Amino acid sequence: MHKRPKHRAFRITVLGATGVVLAAGATTLASAAPSYFGDSAPKPTVVLVNGAWSGPASWHGVIKRLQSAGYPVAAPPTGLRSLSGDSAYLASYLKTIKGPIVLVGHSYGGSVITNAATGNPNVKALVYISAFAPDKGETVKELTAKFPGTHITTDPNPDALPTALDPVPFTLADGTGGVDLYAKADQYRDLFLSNRLSSKDSAELAAEQNPINAQALGEASGDPAWKTIPSWYLVSREDHLIPPATERFMAARAHAHTVVADTPHAAQVTNPATVTKLIEQAADTTH
Repeated sequence: MHKRPKHRAFRITVLGATGVVLAAGATTLASAAPSYFGDSAPKPTVVLVNGAWSGPASWHGVIKRLQSAGYPVAAPPTGLRSLSGDSAYLASYLKTIKGPIVLVGHSYGGSVITNAATGNPNVKALVYISAFAPDKGETVKELTAKFPGTHITTDPNPDALPTALDPVPFTLADGTGGVDLYAKADQYRDLFLSNRLSSKDSAELAAEQNPINAQALGEASGDPAWKTIPSWYLVSREDHLIPPATERFMAARAHAHTVVADTPHAAQVTNPATVTKLIEQAADTTH
């Protein structure tokens, strides 16, 4: 009989979109010893990357299911400052993880994993959950407008501030600044949840949202990791932020293993079992 290594986990406190405080960690860090398929093959570390207007704790239901199945899980927070900066941070984080990685991104987090995984041989699978999967030179802004259907704006002017967002200018200590974009509280339930949660729960998520710097939405993406790493994609049929037609387009272009589900933009919040199943399908190919 082979003795299994004892598991150790370190946690940090994160207050995210679900309002859940995870003691001493957004999730179990990847430094924890892996669990196993049978007695020999280690399970990959699953790294979950949040997008704009949410946070690491939006993955709460997915994290519980993955950890119950024995996966090491990590959900480092996304800075939401710039695509290049957010991607560089995640790329550095991934280098601290030993063994195979399944990298999962939601919404803008899809753009981040697309850039951060490039050149990392440990990343064995990319999983996009209602997410952007840009090609080189594309931006979140232009992909959102590629096909009709988004509820983020009713203004036909492509250069206008999306009508579902509120701008909040900020200035940093060095004198530089930018504009943070918040989703309007009265539109959050429709935009992210397609009215699948109660008004009360949706209002709590809107109050806890993490804004994104406007610069990040217009920054061009780099060389896409999905050209060299196998990918999986959850197309949310009821997505009111990224048009489902755009999601289908990106999934087909990446030759992703695609599942189409009756889910809203924040599928990991409303349908964590569906999201977990897709992640596990990707993980099964890494051993």
